[in-house]
Amino acid sequence: MRENARVTSEFKGDYQELVDEISELLGAPATLENRDFELIAFGAYDSEDELDASALDPVRTRSILTRRSTAAVRAWFEGFGITRASAPVRIPPTPEAGVYRGRIGLPVRHRGVVLGYVWLLDDDPGPTDRRLAAAMDVTVRIGDLLADEAQHGADLTRELRAVLTAERDWQRDMAVAELRTALGPRADSLHTVVCVAPWPSADPDDAPSVRTVPGAMALCTVPWGTTDHSLALLIRLRSPQLLTPATSAAGRLLERAGGHGGAGLAAARAGLVELGAAWREASAAARAVLAEPRLGPVAQWARIGPYRLLTALPPETAHDPAVAPLLSPAHRELARTAEVYLDCAGQAARTAAELGIHRQTLYYRLSRVEQLTGLDLDDGEDRLLLHMALKGARL
Repeated sequence: MRENARVTSEFKGDYQELVDEISELLGAPATLENRDFELIAFGAYDSEDELDASALDPVRTRSILTRRSTAAVRAWFEGFGITRASAPVRIPPTPEAGVYRGRIGLPVRHRGVVLGYVWLLDDDPGPTDRRLAAAMDVTVRIGDLLADEAQHGADLTRELRAVLTAERDWQRDMAVAELRTALGPRADSLHTVVCVAPWPSADPDDAPSVRTVPGAMALCTVPWGTTDHSLALLIRLRSPQLLTPATSAAGRLLERAGGHGGAGLAAARAGLVELGAAWREASAAARAVLAEPRLGPVAQWARIGPYRLLTALPPETAHDPAVAPLLSPAHRELARTAEVYLDCAGQAARTAAELGIHRQTLYYRLSRVEQLTGLDLDDGEDRLLLHMALKGARL
């Protein structure tokens, strides 16, 4: 019976489609928040008046921009009994609280438990009772979807982490089988894996709820290096080329992590057989962003160039003895000069322009690089070794 409910939820569409449906029904933009007042989706409606009105309402603007409401706003709305309501609740405007327009709150429930709220700006006369009743029918479907993702997302932390941290092939195979069983039909859907690193806490209670990340099927924290952790997400996609759900989720989670670090996306896949490989790709892309910020803040594995190979190498391989003297803090400027020179394919004019130095200064620095390393910059293999070692040192 539970499997049938899960299949039905999948065919009802995602939150964005359901919120858009309510917006169309009521002729007004709607927002969907979970019961913790974290924004899940907001619907657009083609009306300049509505957009202007919402722009003048600080509470609604903040909710959309920061994807959450403040504790004070939450307490104020809850004071109107929305946590107990089973029908639309009208809340009057209160300019001193930043609420310049009245609200209509549609409680989203599942088996009597409130899981979230759909909010609309109220007008005079506002939506008819018939339209509101139709919108409440849509909230039932939203409630089913929220409950489904809560059951099969929050509970999948252990299963996803087991797959991503398995040390042996047979352990990974068993973990994948458990995750496949838990996901049901969604296990065969198109997806990508996202890595956000470093994540500020390993505590599951500090991780975002899977319900607040549209398209997320599961998430967990994973060890990153010796002391840090990363956040892993399994994100459902609609097509291999359309990675917007994953890039958007990664960007929001980086903001939640304080704007530090980087995020990586694996190539799109169907099924869970290559989930381990997908995690390695996502992790590699995140490492590439941390090493080379210009690739980020969110990087796709397919677009990190030489770092696809460098991140696959054991860490110790980057410490080539010939290049080691160049990597000391005292020679940081020489190392950067050499790397820019190699990035510019050995073209002196381009390199000097990039560094903002005279060409004779460039030649002097390059001769110092050769003296320190014993490498010949006119030799292709020596240049390749130096380039790889300089890039690898960033990792």
